[in-house]
Amino acid sequence: MTEEQIGVNEELDKQMLIIKSFLEHLEYTLGKDKYSATAYDRFNALAYAVRDYLVERWLDTQQAYYNSDYKRVYYMSMEFLMGRTLSNSLINLGLWEDFKDAISSLGNDFDQIVNEEQDAGLGNGGLGRLAACFLDSMATMSIPAYGYGIRYEYGIFRQHIIDGAQVEIPDNWLRYRNPWELDRQEHLHTVKFYGRVISTPDANGKLVREWVDTDDVMAMAYDTPIPGYQTQSVNTLRLWSAKSSREFDLKFFNEGNYIRAVEKKMQSETISKVLYPADNVVEGKELRFKQEYFLASATVHDVIYRFKKKHQDMRLLPDKVAIQLNDTHPTLAIPELMRVLMDVEGVEWEEAWDITKKTFAYTNHTILPEALEQWPVWFFEQILPRHLQIIYEINERFLKEIREHFPNEPERLARMSIVEEHWERKIRMAHLAIVGSHSVNGVAALHTEILKNELFRDFYEMYPERFNNKTNGITQRRWLKMSNPALSALIDEYIGGGWTTNLYDLEKLSAIASDPEFIARWRQVKRSNKEGLCRYIKQHNDLDVDPDSLFDVQVKRLHEYKRQLLNVLHIITLYNRIKDNPGAYVVPRTFIFAGKAAPAYATAKLIIRLINAVAAVVNHDPDVAGRIKVVFLANYSVSLAEKIFPASDLSEQISTAGTEASGTGNMKFALNGALTIGTLDGANIEIMEEVGRDNIFIFGMTAAEVSQLRARGYNPREYYNGNRELKRVLDMIASGFFSPWAPDLFTPLTDSLLNLGDHYMLLADYASYVACHEKVAELFKQPDEWARRAILNCAGMGKFSSDRTIDQYAREIWGIKPVNILPGTVELQRH
Repeated sequence: MTEEQIGVNEELDKQMLIIKSFLEHLEYTLGKDKYSATAYDRFNALAYAVRDYLVERWLDTQQAYYNSDYKRVYYMSMEFLMGRTLSNSLINLGLWEDFKDAISSLGNDFDQIVNEEQDAGLGNGGLGRLAACFLDSMATMSIPAYGYGIRYEYGIFRQHIIDGAQVEIPDNWLRYRNPWELDRQEHLHTVKFYGRVISTPDANGKLVREWVDTDDVMAMAYDTPIPGYQTQSVNTLRLWSAKSSREFDLKFFNEGNYIRAVEKKMQSETISKVLYPADNVVEGKELRFKQEYFLASATVHDVIYRFKKKHQDMRLLPDKVAIQLNDTHPTLAIPELMRVLMDVEGVEWEEAWDITKKTFAYTNHTILPEALEQWPVWFFEQILPRHLQIIYEINERFLKEIREHFPNEPERLARMSIVEEHWERKIRMAHLAIVGSHSVNGVAALHTEILKNELFRDFYEMYPERFNNKTNGITQRRWLKMSNPALSALIDEYIGGGWTTNLYDLEKLSAIASDPEFIARWRQVKRSNKEGLCRYIKQHNDLDVDPDSLFDVQVKRLHEYKRQLLNVLHIITLYNRIKDNPGAYVVPRTFIFAGKAAPAYATAKLIIRLINAVAAVVNHDPDVAGRIKVVFLANYSVSLAEKIFPASDLSEQISTAGTEASGTGNMKFALNGALTIGTLDGANIEIMEEVGRDNIFIFGMTAAEVSQLRARGYNPREYYNGNRELKRVLDMIASGFFSPWAPDLFTPLTDSLLNLGDHYMLLADYASYVACHEKVAELFKQPDEWARRAILNCAGMGKFSSDRTIDQYAREIWGIKPVNILPGTVELQRH
C-alpha cells in the first residue's frame, strides 16, 4: 500500500469516527433520530462530539499540572465574554476541515449547524472579552491557569431596536442547555452572608473570631474546557452557580405553606441569576455586592482546597498560587483570604498579610471615577461583618504606614484611606486592591502613566515598585484565523502560518505591501467580506448597502466618553453639505454602529435613538441616495463582531484623550485591515507607533491638552458660536429636525454639550475630526494606496497579541512557567 493510500485510509477512518460520535450523541445523549432532530439538536450532537476530543487532553493537562506542582495562576473576573465555542474549539484542535467534511457527508449544512450556537451571555464588553482572549493565550502557551467567574443564568440582555429605541429582552442563554460545561457537584463551597462575629479567648488568651448565625449559600462549580491552539493543553474556566444550602424549609412545608418553604431556596439562587442587576436601586446594588463576594469566597476556598492537596504550610501559598484581579470587582477576595488564613488556618495577622499581598495582583481598567467601585460601609456591617473588621484593621495599619512615609502630610491620609469618610462612609475598592496586592498594572502605556501621575499618584509615590504596564492584546486565532478565513488563507499563502502563534510574523507582509498582485487579492477578500455584511444588513435591517462604499464603523459599548455622538455630528455635517450642494462628488460611505447601552443609562440610550433618527432621515432622502447611509445593528455580540471586523474599512476610536484605558476593538479592526481614525488615547498611541503615523488618521487634543483646557476653563459655547457648521448641526438636533413627532426629544443631548459643560469635549475636537475625515475621503479615492496602508496596519499588529501580554504577566507578575503536557498521561494511568 502506498503512502498516499495509507493517508486516504487514515482520513476515512477519522471521518468515520467523527460520524459515529456525532450520530451516537444524537441518538443516545439527545434521544433523537434523523427524523425528529432539529438543527439545534444537530448542533448539540456536534458540540458533544467535539467535546469528546477535548476531554482526554483536558484530563492530561490537569494531571500534568498536579504532577509538576508548578505555580498556577487563577484569573478572577466578573465577566467572560466567550462568544461561540464550537468554531474556536475546532480551529484550535486543528479539526475544522475534518469535522466539516464528515458532517457534510451526511447531507447536513455544516455552516448552518455551527451558526445555531448561542453566544454565552457572560459579559458585556471589553473587560469580559479581554478575559476570554487571555484564557485562549494561557492555554495556547501551556500556562497552568484557571479562569474563575459566575455562571449567570441570564446574560447582559438581548437588545432589540423598536421605533429607534433600545428595548432590553432577557438573555436566557442557558434555556436549551450548554453542551460545553460539566457540572462538578462534588465541588461545592459554602458562602456566608449576614450573621454576626463573636470573639472568644482561646487557651492562650488570644482572641478567636467566629462568624456565626449566617445565611449560607452553596457555590457549585461548572467547568468549561479551554483548548490551546495546536497544543495538548486544555485549561479550565470554572463558573460558580448559586444553590440553596437546603431545598426547602421543612417547618413551613409541614404547615402547608409551600411558597415560604421554597422562598429561601429562590432567594439564595438569585445571586447567579443575572449579569449586572439594575444598580439604580438599593436592591440591585446589594445583589451586585453579593455577587462579587460570592465569586471571591468560592474562588478563594477552591484555590486553597487545590493548594492543600499537596501542601499544608500556608506560607508556601505565594510560591504556588497567583491570583489576578480583573478590575476591582473581585477585590473582596483580599479580605476573604485574610479571613480564611486567620480564622480557619490560624495564621497570625502579619504573616497572613504578607501571604495575601504576595498572592494578589490587580489590573486597573478605568480612570472614570464612577467606575471605581465604592461600597457603603453599612453593606459590610449587615452582609459581611467579619470582612469589615478585617478591612478596618488593614486600613488602620495602612494609615500608620502613610504617617511613617509622609510624616508632615496629614492631607494624604484622607486621600489614600481605604475608608472614605464623607456623608456616607464607603469602602474604596481600588484602594483596597492596591494596598492588598504586590502588583498594580494599567493596560496601555498612556493609561499606566495616568494611573501613576494622576489617579493613583499618592500610591505610586508610596509603592513605585508595584506599578507596571501590560498593554492589552487580542487572540489572533479568533480575531483573524476564525473570523476572517479568506484573509487568513491569503496571508498563509504568502508568508506561511507562523503568525497564528507568533503574531510578529505578520511583519513579513510589509515586504509585499506594494505588490500589485497581493494588493489586488487583498482588495478582493475585503470586498467579499463586505458583501457578506451587506447580506446581513439586508436580512436584519432591510436596507440595501453598497459594498463599494467606505464602511465607516464604530462598534462598542455606548458611553458618552466613547463619543458616538461626535460621529453623529459628523454624519449630519456631511448630510448638510450634500443638501447644500447636491451636484458635488462625495465619497460614498456607510456608517455602521452597534453596541448596547446600560439599561439605566438614559443618555446613552438617547444617543442610540438619535443614531436611528438620523438614519431614518438620511436613508430616505433622495438627495443623498448612493452617497451616505447609516445603519445601527442590534444586539452587538462576539458573533456579530466576527462579521463586522473583517468587512470594515475605517475604525472609529474617537474617545476623549485620557479616558479610554486601552481598547481592544482598535486592535481587532487593524488586524483585519481597517485603517483607524482616532485620538491619541489608550492603545491608539501604541498602534500608531507600530504601524507608522502615515498609516493612521489622528485628530484632536492630546490627554495633556485636554487637562490644560479643563484647567483654563472650557467653554463649549465658544466652539458653538465660532463654527457655523457645528452650530447648524446642534440647532437641527435641538429643534427637532430629526424628531418632528417630539421636537424636544434630543434636547437633553444638546443641553449636555452647550449648557452642562460638554464633559468629554466633543465640541473642542469637532473641527479637527471633520477635517481628518476629509483626509480619509481623499485616501479612499485611491483604492490601491488605501489597501497598501491597510496591509501595513495588519503587518504592524505583532505587539497586540494577547500571547505577548500573557507572556509579560507570567514572567513579570506571576512568576509562572509553562508546563509540558504529555499526551496520554491519563490513558497510561488507566492501564
